[in-house]
Amino acid sequence: MQVTGSWKNKTAKTVADAAGNWQVKLKTPKAGGPFTVRFKGKNEIQLENVLSGEVWVASCQSNMHFPVAPIENSGWATGVTNYEEEIAKADYPQITMFTVAREVADEPQQDVEGNWQVASPATVGDFSAVAYFFARELYEKTGLPVGLINTSWGGTPAEGWTQKEVLESDADFRPILERYAADVKKYPEAIAIYKQELAQWKREAEEAKDRGEAPAAAPREPMRPKHHKSPYKLYNAMIAPLLPYTIKGAIWYQGESNADRAYQYRKLFPAMIKNWRQGWKSDFPFYFVQIAPHRSQRPEIREAQLLTMQTVPNTGMAVVTDAGDSLDIHPRNKQVVGERLALWALAKDYGQKQTVYSGPVYKSMQVAKDKIMLSFDHIGGGLVAKGGELKEFTIASADQQFVLAQARIEGDKLVVWSEKVKNPVAVRFAWERIPEPNLYNKAGLPATPFRTDTWPAETYGKN
Repeated sequence: MQVTGSWKNKTAKTVADAAGNWQVKLKTPKAGGPFTVRFKGKNEIQLENVLSGEVWVASCQSNMHFPVAPIENSGWATGVTNYEEEIAKADYPQITMFTVAREVADEPQQDVEGNWQVASPATVGDFSAVAYFFARELYEKTGLPVGLINTSWGGTPAEGWTQKEVLESDADFRPILERYAADVKKYPEAIAIYKQELAQWKREAEEAKDRGEAPAAAPREPMRPKHHKSPYKLYNAMIAPLLPYTIKGAIWYQGESNADRAYQYRKLFPAMIKNWRQGWKSDFPFYFVQIAPHRSQRPEIREAQLLTMQTVPNTGMAVVTDAGDSLDIHPRNKQVVGERLALWALAKDYGQKQTVYSGPVYKSMQVAKDKIMLSFDHIGGGLVAKGGELKEFTIASADQQFVLAQARIEGDKLVVWSEKVKNPVAVRFAWERIPEPNLYNKAGLPATPFRTDTWPAETYGKN
């Protein structure tokens, strides 16, 4: 086998093994293109329009899957804000996306289905919106070609993207596998019941429609052996085949499907990141989105994500408390999500060290009589109360009973108090499912929700 790149017309050679597997390393040129790559063995294949740049993996559930344009009758993919305008101006021949076909597998696979698409008005409607806006921001700020591998699937939990051996090796994760095995075992009985319930639901939904009423929620399909929410099987089918591919880093938007086990997520999410890095043999940057406000999302899942950013090296978190929808878990403003992820990459990976990439992050507290003074990292030129007095602060004494608190900015710090709490010991900020906070830095980035205490919360012990 001979592989030749058009940039210097140099050829790398290798011999396939008995199974037909082969691999070569071809030195690539500086960023640019397009180039061609020719493969010559018993036959000859030539790839056209090959760019030299950097590739980012974009993964997880529906908010990453969410495309730029609406998907008709999907019920969830409603298109990004101003999608007609975004599609019309999507003329970026140096931004390309490969969308991995959605599959599950019992064992690690070697290949995936998909093809590269150039960002244009004809194609970008099907692109992952978050990934596209991330890439667009990088390209516009650097001029470098950006490739994206979109490997995402709605409703999927983090364990689905984690290798089986990782789940088996930790006592805190084994209940995931045990629960899955039990669900699969009872599937024949469960699917029969589900079909009956589904038929009844369809009848009742039609009746509700005739009455002009909204139907009740549909019954959930039981876990089957090839369910997309199965543990480890997405890793096998949609991550393992990508491991030989050289990547710059990964962006991730997930957590909704693990919110009821948020305390476990503190450990599971870092384990998954480590698993990916071991697979790629690289400590690549891993940037993720903190879960937006929604009625189904506990504050603990945002805390688990914050702790991951603070404890796992070379990670970053885009805070989007100002870009959610309390009634729709798929908020349409994906532009701000992609752009805030890109701030991390620009500052950390593309040399733009003056870029402010994070909003305020709680650092420490000090009790001063009946008040608590808070210090922050990433104040970005100073703290700002956007739109008026600070909101979403609560305070408690040792009785752990939180009440609404007042807060004001004093220099680079915050002072928090309540006349109802004379001996405060803890403060929480935006600690609810649908917060509406207004603490920012001068760079316009919102503060992450936080709490100063470590008292047990709702999901402690759930695995």
